[in-house]
Amino acid sequence: MPETHAPLPPGSAPVSIVMIEDDEGHARLILKNIRRAGITNPVHHFLDGTTGLEFLINDARGPARNGPALVLLDLNLPDMSGIDILARIKGTEELRRTPVVVLTTTDDKVEIQRCYDLGCNVYITKPVNYENFADAVRQLGLFLSVIQIPDLDESGIVRGGDAG
Repeated sequence: MPETHAPLPPGSAPVSIVMIEDDEGHARLILKNIRRAGITNPVHHFLDGTTGLEFLINDARGPARNGPALVLLDLNLPDMSGIDILARIKGTEELRRTPVVVLTTTDDKVEIQRCYDLGCNVYITKPVNYENFADAVRQLGLFLSVIQIPDLDESGIVRGGDAG
């Protein structure tokens, strides 16, 4: 799925949404419902953890160099564990305050606890039923429209921003 960008006013840097999700059908549904909730922030979609992490940490457009961001993270990826990605995000100084929403089919209590211990902000289990999944994603879109996200000012000091 290509990156989707909203037009930006001159001099503004909105919160980017970084979606690391290998299921393209789930990714389309998530994006569709984020847009339905009125969120026009840029969305960068990655099908695997390697390219997602590369963007987050090293890309000039990524949040470590060009913050702020919110990460939507699937745990079950083809190349690496979402838990490893979460640990890397939270262990990287420039990204440690980046909110991470885990969106996954895994409902194992130990896995959920581990994600929260590593610093995930929200853990959402994807329902198996399509309608329930669509409803959960619509609610996620509404959630994203009201949350506040820390970002960096020119001096590297964290300040508030919002996702919508």
